[in-house]
Amino acid sequence: MARPRRHDPERRQRIVDAALRVVGARGIEGLSHRTVAAEADVPLGSTTYHFASLDELLVAALRQANEGFGRTLRESGALADPEADLADELARRMGEWIAGERTGVELEYELYLAALRRPALRPVAAEWTDAVADALSRRTDPVTARALVALMDGICLQVLLTGTKYDEPYAREMLSRVLAAHPGPGAAPGGTEGAG
Repeated sequence: MARPRRHDPERRQRIVDAALRVVGARGIEGLSHRTVAAEADVPLGSTTYHFASLDELLVAALRQANEGFGRTLRESGALADPEADLADELARRMGEWIAGERTGVELEYELYLAALRRPALRPVAAEWTDAVADALSRRTDPVTARALVALMDGICLQVLLTGTKYDEPYAREMLSRVLAAHPGPGAAPGGTEGAG
């Protein structure tokens, strides 16, 4: 007689959480359906039922990991307040994020950079950059918003890859320079707009 199937609506999420823990501990090369099933304490068939391929599992994990800095940014009042110093707020938020749980920050970037070799992850990486740029576009134009995202990515990667300390005054100055080129809706240009 077949056993009744156990209803487990949280299983898919537990598998994604387990995948994040596996990648955090062993890197992407340590990720397999088997390692995730063991970490999630679910049958191997559950991982392949919910995620036919490792790329599908990585897509779900990257989407979840992307929430870290995105959430930090959405919680920032500076995006809604046209009088707030956006460069100062972004530099401060980056510092808080990097100073937070380092494994989580490294995990986000490891998954983000995995898109270099795993084309299935590229749309998710693009979703993240687009979402952050859209949020920043409330305070500046879309082109400047994308430049801010690129600059913040570069600063964060340098800190993570070189082990150097995050330099908030430097980040603030560089963000200010990008913003000075086009300060945003209703503001006077900083003199470099349209250059190039």
